[in-house]
Amino acid sequence: MFRSRPSGRVHLIITLADHFEPATIPGDGRKRAPRDVQEQRVERWCKEYPAMAREWRDNDGYSFQHTYFYPAEQFDAVLVDRLADHCREGGNEIGIHLHHGLDAPDTAENTQRTIESFRNELERRDCLSYLDGIGTARYAFVHGNFALANSSGGLMCGVDSEMQILADTGCYADLTLPAAAFDPAQISKINSLYECALPLIRRAAHAAGRDLEVGRSPRVFPVMVQGPLSLAFHGGRPRIENGALTRANPPSMRRLQLWKRAAVCVKGRPDWLFIKLHCHSMDATHESAILGDGMRSFLIELVEGAGDRNEVLHFCSAREMVNIALAACDGCDGNPGEFRDYRLKPYREREVSPASSSNSEAVAKA
Repeated sequence: MFRSRPSGRVHLIITLADHFEPATIPGDGRKRAPRDVQEQRVERWCKEYPAMAREWRDNDGYSFQHTYFYPAEQFDAVLVDRLADHCREGGNEIGIHLHHGLDAPDTAENTQRTIESFRNELERRDCLSYLDGIGTARYAFVHGNFALANSSGGLMCGVDSEMQILADTGCYADLTLPAAAFDPAQISKINSLYECALPLIRRAAHAAGRDLEVGRSPRVFPVMVQGPLSLAFHGGRPRIENGALTRANPPSMRRLQLWKRAAVCVKGRPDWLFIKLHCHSMDATHESAILGDGMRSFLIELVEGAGDRNEVLHFCSAREMVNIALAACDGCDGNPGEFRDYRLKPYREREVSPASSSNSEAVAKA
């Protein structure tokens, strides 16, 4: 389950995919918190998280970052506006989250319409990126309930062609996996950065694909960015490690070693390790692991002990992590932190008169 990794200095490229759901009711995925409660949650987060995180910086001078995957089906203009302001102030970014097919299988048409509508709202708020600074707005994606491309046997999705829809609507990377232990949506390919195997219209097209490697730029988007998945033992008992930050499993140095041992990397660049974690920051039951003492203690040990562990830290957004992976594929060397804006450019670097995206990439078609 674990690959070999270099014994010398390693660069840790760390991102946190935050399933950011202000309406969540802990323990009941179908109920929604009152509107005023949602606004209070977002406002509190936007004030308290920067104050907590700003003290500890990576080797490039960045604080620990979240990419907020906001549910497209729960779009609220006021809440997204506040979150967008928070991101502009602190370097965090917004991606697209989607829960659908809960009561009956969704349709491809409705899925595409929902994603496009929310993508356009994010673009209007200058929240998205552009491949090589031109063309269609690009976004990162996380599927609700992990059921990407109908991989849960028809439950919580219903759309076999979802990977093709993501490609057609400008998704540059999917950060859904891994799932929870023994989840039916979990696939056999683990601990990988890779391209989906074609055709993208088939169910669970992401279940197989070619690993990203030095010397070959990816041709199929979205690329798949997986977090660590392994079997570990703690207190003599087996436990599934899937990179989730929760009250029961806060971040720790012990878990960091497991994340490193998963050795998620671009083939041929084993000293750049990609650690994609995930959380639900709006779920108050997990607050200590994300906003409280659990995260504070972890960041102190992570940053202050990095040199002794022979680690170079890079706290990244999802976009920055993918840019660094693309740079690795192109054979770039040196400090991976220099490639945060490598190809997927933030709005501020967009060209005034964008050309057609067909000039800069070939999105795979079925």
